Amino acid sequence: MANRVYAKEWLTFAYKNLLTAQHLYDVEHFTDIIIIDLQQALEKTLKALLAYQNLKIPKSHYLDELSSLTELISFTDDDLTLLERTTDFYKDDRYPNPNYTLPTLEETSLTLEFTNELFDKVCLKLNISKEELLNVD
Repeated sequence: MANRVYAKEWLTFAYKNLLTAQHLYDVEHFTDIIIIDLQQALEKTLKALLAYQNLKIPKSHYLDELSSLTELISFTDDDLTLLERTTDFYKDDRYPNPNYTLPTLEETSLTLEFTNELFDKVCLKLNISKEELLNVD
């Protein structure tokens, strides 16, 4: 049986990260900071799918791995490449290191667009509206 309540909890946190990333993008903030919120939004959106299916939610930040655990949404090779690249920015580049690179504005824009589309697709699939997610009593 589907676990809509648990999925909604994950989507609520994902939506906050997504709205934060959108705001930071709109005010032309640093791309590396925006990508961290986008990675978190993607991770939590994927975990919402797992929660909905009552599957064990791994303590993993690897988006391509998380995407492979659900059958509710399918991903193209391009999607998986974007998920892998976003994971790389999150795990490798959030702290200075010899290989530190900033996401380009184009990469950030594409990731933001993909994250919005995936989030909307998941909300539609799980029949959860954005209004429900922001309705705090």
